[in-house]
Formats: sequence, structure tokens, C-alpha cells
Amino acid sequence: MDIAWLRDFEALVAQKNFSRAAEDRNVSQPAFSRRIRALEEEVGVKLINRQTLPLSLTPAGEVFLPQARIMLRTYQETLERCQIIDAAGENVIRFATSQSLYMTHYKTHIAPLVEKGGLDIDLNSTSWAADQFVSALQQRYCDVILTYWHPSMDFLAPLEMGKCEYLTLSRDDFLPVSRVGADGPIHQLRKGGNKPVSLLSYGTASALRSVVDNTLRQNIDGPKILVVNRNALAISVKAMIMEGFGLGWLPRELCKDELQAGQMQVVGNDAYIEKLEVRLYREKDNRKPTLNTLWDDMKLLVEAQTDRASG
Repeated sequence: MDIAWLRDFEALVAQKNFSRAAEDRNVSQPAFSRRIRALEEEVGVKLINRQTLPLSLTPAGEVFLPQARIMLRTYQETLERCQIIDAAGENVIRFATSQSLYMTHYKTHIAPLVEKGGLDIDLNSTSWAADQFVSALQQRYCDVILTYWHPSMDFLAPLEMGKCEYLTLSRDDFLPVSRVGADGPIHQLRKGGNKPVSLLSYGTASALRSVVDNTLRQNIDGPKILVVNRNALAISVKAMIMEGFGLGWLPRELCKDELQAGQMQVVGNDAYIEKLEVRLYREKDNRKPTLNTLWDDMKLLVEAQTDRASG
């Protein structure tokens, strides 16, 4: 799909007229019309209703328009990121992490070392699918990924078997929690009652989906579960829990304030609590000097934490 076709489509939506849109795009009307038809052929449906005056979108066109704008925005952001990285050269360390880990671990554990060392960071806090983090590291789209780790996360296996190394930055509990009402937790993770337990879970794009599924498989004698929503982001699952739509699993670090304030409560017994590691991964043969500096600093930090814990 030609990116110019998306810009043509956006111009036609704005102008609602082929002639004005062609003029806006600085091409002849016949050429502009051919490009719109090529876009429709690529998508496989009619996007423009040519029988109305002014022109309007078909139902499929209404669906396609916001996605076209997302693609154009993503394309532009990618160009800008590439130009920034190229201009900065080999001194930039490219990070990739999820929104929840950015909020709970990057800012507190890594950012101080970055500032202390005067390092240049290109931070991609993203909603990528879990396996995209792995491919991004393998293809050198990023230098470091910050991710949760659990034995059930098969998508990380290629890194463990490949040319990668990791540091365990910290450990966290993965807790089943519910919002607290006047009489205690609104949702309980226990047998009893006629209604199944409403679960707010994770979509296939989330690294945490496999941990929830694994936990439920290990507790097959537990209550009946009804998944009422799936989301890619732990932040979004947390928001839904706080609205009272169901219970869900969250890393303790992400909900510690709500637990301490009594707004959330852990439900279920210890069998439903999983242990997570927060890991940094990089390829061993990535010898970018600034990356080596940060990695060595992180090693010292982890060793100091281990010494304090054992002492």
C-alpha cells in the first residue's frame, strides 16, 4: 500500500470533492482518481460513496478512516524517530518497554543511572505485542528491552537460547485483586454462589496473559470464571478493576498505593499469587560503548541489591 494513497484518501475526506482534493494534492484529477481506486482495490472494498453530493464515505470507509490516520501518524513518528537516532549516532541507547514497567521500574531504577551518566536514551514505551519486543531486539530496532519474566512466557525463549544476556532488575508479586466496597472486596476468588467470578484479563498481545492462564490451569478446582474483558495493558486492567467491573491480576508494584489506601484488596489464597521477575535483555554482541556503560552500572546496582537482601 502506497503511503501517498492514504494522504489522498485523507484529502478527499476533507474536501469531499475529487477536483479540489486533486488540487490540494498537486496532481491531476485523473491521476488522483486512479490512486483512490488503487487504494480501494488494495483494501478490497469501496471506501467512497460517489453517488452522493458532496461525496461521502461508505460504512467501510468510515471504519478505514481512523485506521488510515493512525497509519499516517505512525509512519510520520517512525520517520522522526529514525532521523533522531541517525542524527544522534551510536551514542543513543534505544529502550523498549511496556507502559506499566515504564511507570514502575524505568523511572525509579534506570532513569537515575541514565541521568548520572549523561547518557542519551531513545525510550519507546509501547503497546507492542509481547513477541514484538523479542523481534525488535533481535533485529536491532532497540538495544535493550525491559520486560516481565515468568516460566510460562514462552515468547522469551528465543532470547534465552540465542545470543542474549539478561539482568534481573527486581522481583514482583502478581496478585489477584478487587476493588473494595463498603462490605469488603466487590469480587471474591472463591467457590460458592451461583454466579461465576467476573475476570478482567489480558489479551494475546500482553506478556501477562500467559501468567493468568497458567495460574488458572494450576487451580482447576477453583471457582467458575467468566472473562468479561481482555486488555493489552496492565494500566487498563487496573482502571477496569477500580471501576468495579471484576477482579484481575496486577503486579504489586503497579497497585501498591491502592492496596495501602484500602481501595484494593488481594483476593484468593496464596495458590493464586505468582512470582514475576523484571528483566533487562540485550544482545551480547551489541558493543555500543554507551550501552556497555549502562549495563555495567546496572550490574553493580543489581549486585548491591542482592548483597543488601542477603545481608
